[in-house]
Amino acid sequence: MSDEEDDIILSELDDEELVQQMFDDLYDGLKEEIEEGVNILLERGWTPYDILTKALVGGMTIVGHDFRDGILFVPEVLLAANAMKGGMAILKPLLAETGAPRMGKMVIGTVKGDIHDIGKNLVSMMMEGAGFEIVDLGINNPVEDYIDAIKREEADILGMSALLTTTMPYMKVVIDTMVEQGIRDDYIVLVGGAPLNEEFGKAIGADAYCRDAAVAVETAKEFVARKHNQMSAG
Repeated sequence: MSDEEDDIILSELDDEELVQQMFDDLYDGLKEEIEEGVNILLERGWTPYDILTKALVGGMTIVGHDFRDGILFVPEVLLAANAMKGGMAILKPLLAETGAPRMGKMVIGTVKGDIHDIGKNLVSMMMEGAGFEIVDLGINNPVEDYIDAIKREEADILGMSALLTTTMPYMKVVIDTMVEQGIRDDYIVLVGGAPLNEEFGKAIGADAYCRDAAVAVETAKEFVARKHNQMSAG
């Protein structure tokens, strides 16, 4: 009976209280409660995009900040991400139906020698939520994997992630290879990961360094809009 009791409590909250409760449930990695919250907001006439940005992305932003500040650790972030996935599974087909703007296509992956993927996964989820199509190459990607994927998928953006200072320089290998092949200017290149900073991003020739998933989404939107403007002007 306890599940039903939870449902009743959630549905008795007003919208603002429910969104706050969903922040807490995401933080605690409670997938069923998140799915329930999403369904209640849908029943109340919320648009899928509003639920995504205000309840889910809003909650994950708090998780991301606390992870960055050492308050939350990897297992908790994975649970939160899993709970968000539950909510996303309900919203995804609805977002497609309502024509949530398709912003562009991004190929993303962690670089060769690096097996960390939490930051990358958060970026993938939030980018997807913002209307981008995501092709996730996973971890430990050599330069060939990136180049093949961006060509095959006709991507707008290449996203590379690294969590080790030893694997960071590999991003330059990928960008240099793109330059050699004469394709560097065809793609927006975004890089991220804890040891990176803006100076490093500039030094290796990336378009931008994104310090967290929320920044990645905003940066990607800006660059894609700029690219579209240039194309229409040209």
